[in-house]
Amino acid sequence: MAQAAVPVVVPNAGESITEGILARWIKPNGSFVQAGDDVCEIETDKTTNPAKASVSGILIWKAQEGDTVQIGAIIGEIDPSAQPVVSTVPASDSPASSSVAASGSSTSSVNVNGGASVPPMTPAGRRIAAELGVNPAEVTATGRHGLVTKPDVIAHLAGRVDAPASPPPTPAPIPAPTPAPATLTPPTSTPTPAFATGPVAATGPGRPREIRERMSGLRQKIAQRLVEAQHTAAILTTFNEADLSRVIELRTKYKESFQKKHGISLGFMSFFIKAAVDALKTYPRVNGRIEGNEIVINQVYDIGVAVSTERGLMVPVIRDADQKGFATLEKELAAYATRARENKIDVADLQGGTFTITNGGVFGSLLSTPILNPPQSGILGMHAIQKRPVVLDDQVVIRPMMYLALSYDHRIIDGREAVGFLVRIKECVENPERMLIDI
Repeated sequence: MAQAAVPVVVPNAGESITEGILARWIKPNGSFVQAGDDVCEIETDKTTNPAKASVSGILIWKAQEGDTVQIGAIIGEIDPSAQPVVSTVPASDSPASSSVAASGSSTSSVNVNGGASVPPMTPAGRRIAAELGVNPAEVTATGRHGLVTKPDVIAHLAGRVDAPASPPPTPAPIPAPTPAPATLTPPTSTPTPAFATGPVAATGPGRPREIRERMSGLRQKIAQRLVEAQHTAAILTTFNEADLSRVIELRTKYKESFQKKHGISLGFMSFFIKAAVDALKTYPRVNGRIEGNEIVINQVYDIGVAVSTERGLMVPVIRDADQKGFATLEKELAAYATRARENKIDVADLQGGTFTITNGGVFGSLLSTPILNPPQSGILGMHAIQKRPVVLDDQVVIRPMMYLALSYDHRIIDGREAVGFLVRIKECVENPERMLIDI
């Protein structure tokens, strides 16, 4: 008696997340999967979560890459009564057919019947291959898990179009005009990319005029939240600058001993987290939020620190930052940054912050106006350290200066509080000893 198909459902991604986007299928349609295998990735506004096979069997897709899917929705089925087909062709006759027909490898280009099939591709890679008429089986894959990516397709196409043309045939031994040079026409066995009529046009050999790709779920949510922040809050930004001479001196003086004792480098961010906590205690409304007609003042100091990743900006939260020392802060920051860039961060790590710090200076930004991270009411922007002439004790001296920006919700925070908050940040980083003795 055949067993009933077992559904593949969208996994729960966190308390406030109700939907996601099916970013990609890891396992091909019709392939054999083992219980516990990751079969696809669901992308939400916070992170990417895999959906796993609960049983072994043949996978049947019920949704396509790029579809918006609800948490708990059925996106596929697994037939547990089916078994992988093993080719009987000797390895010496057909190396590609000697493997299990539908192994759990996401990079296999062998289908359940033992024949060659299209290699696994990213959504962007599949789309541009179809638009440019490229045979995916001819493309060299460089993506993770052996996926053919969009750059792979473009690189393959550029190499094919730029390849030397075959020499023209020898003309007959009769007077005739000189043969025209051979054109760069691809072999007839390979579809010719429709540069002139397709959605992607070329400006030169193998170079498309434009490339389109679907916005990731994270990027879509970031865009939505940024627009909402602009529409729902009265955002204002105030600026100041800080002399980082003392912070740099302390880092230089204790860098080696700090690394030796704690096993991690002493960075700038831990100083600014400590300074932000000090300033939030002095100006508690900056640590608050608006809920309906009420102002909620947080009594905890959970500081979000923006981390840039290939998927977009993530803001993991340092919990109870007021109770942690510099070494603990640096270790948590390093761990969060690594996990975020490796796409291994948990949704819970990104929720519940009360204030955010972003450092555009690591990319060279000299001055910017950061946007609030709702429902928070304040965000501190750090920028590049630049040596500039400043007046100190009536003398013009060169100092390592950093512009600071505080964007705040004017509905809850007055200008006096915002300016005072930023001045307090400046005082703390210019005299870091004050944070150590709490004055």
